[in-house]
Amino acid sequence: MFKGWIVDIAYAINVSDSYIQTKRFFYNLLENDSYRFKKYFDMVMMALIFASVFIFIREVKYHVDDSLLFFNNIIISLIFLAEYLLRFWISSSITEVIIEQSEYDLMLSREFRLSKALRKIARQKLEYILSIRAIIDLLAILPFFHQFRLLRIFILFRVFKLFRYARSFQTFVSVLATKKFEFLTLSIFASIVIFVSSVLIYVMEANNPDSPVNTLYDAIYWSIVTISTVGYGDITPITYEGRMVAMIVIIAGIAVLAFTTSLAVSAFTEKLDEIKETKTVDDISKLKKFYIICGYEHISKEVAKQLVKNSNSLIVLDEDPKRVENAKSDGFVALNYDPGNIDSYKRLNIDLQRQVKAILCLRESDVENVYTTLTVRSIHKKIYILSLLMKEEHRNKLLYAGVNEIVYPKELVGMIAREFVGKPVAFEVIHALRSDYTNINIEEIIITPRMLRNAPLVADLHNARYRVILLGVYKKERKRFFFNPIDSTILEEGDYLVVIGNVLFIREFERSLYR
Repeated sequence: MFKGWIVDIAYAINVSDSYIQTKRFFYNLLENDSYRFKKYFDMVMMALIFASVFIFIREVKYHVDDSLLFFNNIIISLIFLAEYLLRFWISSSITEVIIEQSEYDLMLSREFRLSKALRKIARQKLEYILSIRAIIDLLAILPFFHQFRLLRIFILFRVFKLFRYARSFQTFVSVLATKKFEFLTLSIFASIVIFVSSVLIYVMEANNPDSPVNTLYDAIYWSIVTISTVGYGDITPITYEGRMVAMIVIIAGIAVLAFTTSLAVSAFTEKLDEIKETKTVDDISKLKKFYIICGYEHISKEVAKQLVKNSNSLIVLDEDPKRVENAKSDGFVALNYDPGNIDSYKRLNIDLQRQVKAILCLRESDVENVYTTLTVRSIHKKIYILSLLMKEEHRNKLLYAGVNEIVYPKELVGMIAREFVGKPVAFEVIHALRSDYTNINIEEIIITPRMLRNAPLVADLHNARYRVILLGVYKKERKRFFFNPIDSTILEEGDYLVVIGNVLFIREFERSLYR
């Protein structure tokens, strides 16, 4: 009966929306680096750490106000205690362990073994308690017991909590951790050298009344200072044998220092690309609106240049490292991610609906574009996808995959050739428009509520004053483009003005609509 009651409570808690949302909130706040409020939480905690250490240092020689002592010993400690308990709570799920054990026993047609579930829960929680981070958190709470003056020394352990909140520290530690075997070997070697040299210098110097080495502690201190190549000079051997030991220790110290430096450099060199990629992904996650270009070949290169020219943000995804390097050399943000792999979009850690304007599948391979479209559609059903089409027979495949708009280069070339054959002047005009040197451009201006207050009709735009030509208006509601609209055409929020003119004049015209 009691065991059944425990299982029922576990199920009730596990399906409770308020419980799930609360636990998810604290998990994001404490552990999820991509959560937008976590950085503010980390900044507050770091400020508390620095304030705590400052008060502790100030108290050594000067009187500190009782309110500051109360804040340091009680308030800050309580905040750290609450954080420790919350981390203890989210470290593992008690209810899931109980439910998992209950369902497992039920499948085997036997009674629910609560003791086994409790042992598993205790083991998981104990793993957290004994982790280095949890131990540091616990030591940072000890100053709460301020009646024991010695425990106030543990305020300094709060400094180590900075490793938890500063991502640069975490990156530094994670990089060095890749060489932990080498560092362990180096530490063993250095420890042996320190131990042997300490014993030797003690044996050589301790019986000499003029020697500063009087105890084994002095010998150990001298060995550590010497092998670290610091050499304070407060303790120096005076016998020939002692100086011989000192020379050996100095050489060993240089070797240890050189080996340590080479390990650190090699660790960062090996992880440099990964660190750069992590930094790039972090920067991408902060972008508000941008395009994703899948593939970086001839056409996508030109599209990327035009998007950047019009002040649009974009990222390039390509599985070919050479093409990624080409994109980076052209000044674009590029990642060596396969756009046809669902994991690539998960690693980006972005909200496709909120942050991405459109996904442009511009690989010069219909198969790749179809596969990329299917992958994106499996993640998000409504995001706008534009795709390049290389062969007409693959058009339906792209449409069935979920592409919103298809660009067929051969069709465009045919239209231009048909339209302007025998019209060299008109063709020259089109060529001038696409040239990078004329500073003439065709741009879209979206109608906003503020624009509507100044220009509710086409006649109110006064684009001629700015030497800007209005080609037409795209009505969003009707999904139709009106070429050369009449002056009485009513403008609505979300409509697009398609204009042509000098880039500088277009910018002035757009600013005038906001006045």
